[in-house]
Amino acid sequence: MFEDLSLKLETALKKVRGQGRLSEKNISDTLREIRRVLLDADVNYKVAKEFIEDVSAKALGKEVLASISPGQLITKIIYDELTKLLGGDQKDLKINASGLTSILIVGLQGSGKTTFSAKLAKRLKGNKRRVLLVAADVYRPAAIEQLKLLGQQVSVEVFSLTEPDAIKVVKDSLHFAKEERFDTIIIDTAGRLHVDDKMMQEVSEIKEIVKPTEILFVVDSMTGQDAVNSAKSFNETIDFDGIVLTKLDGDARGGSALSIRSVVGKPIKFSSNGEKLDSLEVFHPDRLASRILGKGDVVSLVERAQQNFDEIEAEKLEEKLRKNKFDFNDFLKQIKVIKNMGSLSSLLGMIPGMGSQLKNAHIDDNALVKVEAVIRSMTKDERENPKILNGSRRKRIARGSGTSIQDVNRMLKQFNEMQKMMRRFSKGGTGRSSLRNLKFN
Repeated sequence: MFEDLSLKLETALKKVRGQGRLSEKNISDTLREIRRVLLDADVNYKVAKEFIEDVSAKALGKEVLASISPGQLITKIIYDELTKLLGGDQKDLKINASGLTSILIVGLQGSGKTTFSAKLAKRLKGNKRRVLLVAADVYRPAAIEQLKLLGQQVSVEVFSLTEPDAIKVVKDSLHFAKEERFDTIIIDTAGRLHVDDKMMQEVSEIKEIVKPTEILFVVDSMTGQDAVNSAKSFNETIDFDGIVLTKLDGDARGGSALSIRSVVGKPIKFSSNGEKLDSLEVFHPDRLASRILGKGDVVSLVERAQQNFDEIEAEKLEEKLRKNKFDFNDFLKQIKVIKNMGSLSSLLGMIPGMGSQLKNAHIDDNALVKVEAVIRSMTKDERENPKILNGSRRKRIARGSGTSIQDVNRMLKQFNEMQKMMRRFSKGGTGRSSLRNLKFN
C-alpha cells in the first residue's frame, strides 16, 4: 500500500541530500514537496499541515553534526514525526488477568470484521486462551455461516442462535461462555453500508450488556478518508479502545492509515495484510514509519521467520547441505515456509532499500505456486535425483503441472543455481554471485 508514498518521499528528500547544511530555504522546499506528497496520498489536510509544521519546527532548530548529512538529519526527524503520527509506542490488547475477557468487534459492512474476528481468535488461541466466537451479526445469514466456517478452520467454537435478535445472542453467549469456562469471548457485531442510528443504538446496547474489556473498530484501509470519517462517528458513540486496519496489502494510497490515529485519538492495535488467517500483525508505529521511508522492517521479517522456523527440520536441512543431498523434496518444504511467511512483495518490502529497487517491478506472488506445481508433477525418483530429468520427462512434467517446457527448464536451472549457492555456503563461501542470479519468474 505504501510503495508509491515511499518512493515519492524518497524523491522529495533528495532535494536536501547532498546539501552542505540545512537552511530555511532547502527545508522549506523539501517540506513543501513532502506536504504535496502526503495530500496526494489522501492524508487528512489538517493532519498533513500539522505534520509539516512539527517537522519544520524541529528541523530549523537543529545543528547538523559533522558525522551526519542534512539529508540524514531531516530523514531522522521525519521518521520520528511519522512514528508519533502513527501512535508512538505499540499498544497491547487488554486481557483480564482473571475472569472473562470480552472483545467487541465493530465497524461498517465489508470492512473485514468477521475475518478479523477469526484471525484474532486464532492468535489468542495460540497464546493458550480458550476462545469463543459469537455470531452477533444476525441480519446477514451469510455472516453467521462465514464465521462458523472460519471457526472450523481455526478450531474455535462459534456461538449462534437461529433467532434474529442480536441482544439475545449476546446475553446467551455470555452465560454459555461462563458455564463452559471460556476465558475469552470475541463478539462479531453487525455492520451497515453506512453509519446509521439503528446500528449505533444496537452496538451501544451490546456494549452496556457486555461491558467489554476491549472494543476494536475494524476499518478497510482501501476506503481512504471515508474510513477516518466512519471511525470518528463510531468513536463519538461508543468510545472504542483501538483500531484494526485491514487490507494493508491493497493498492490504495495509504492516507487513512496515516490520518486515522491522529484524527480519532485512538491507537492502531492490529493490521491485516491478506486473507490468510495467520496474516494478522500487531501494529508497530516505528516499524511502519521505517518501511514508509524505505528503510525496511527487518525486525518483523525476523519475527515472521521465527514463527515458521522448525529447529529439527533446519538441522536436517543443514546435514543434507553438508552432504550435497539437497533435493526437490527439501525445496518443496522451503517453499511452504516462505508461503507461510506472507506474500513475496510484502517480504521484499521489509528488506531495507528494496522499495526503490522494486519500482515498477512486477512481483508475481503466484510464482512459487507455479514452481510448486512443477515439483508436485515429478515422480518420487525425479524429486530425489533431478539428474534423470531428460527431455521426455520434462515434457510430461510440463503437461502435468499446466506449464510449458520452458517453465520447467527455467525452474530446473534456478534449482541448479540454488544448489551451487548452497554448496558455497556450506563450504564457508559467500555465494553472492549465485544469489544475484537467482530469480523466480
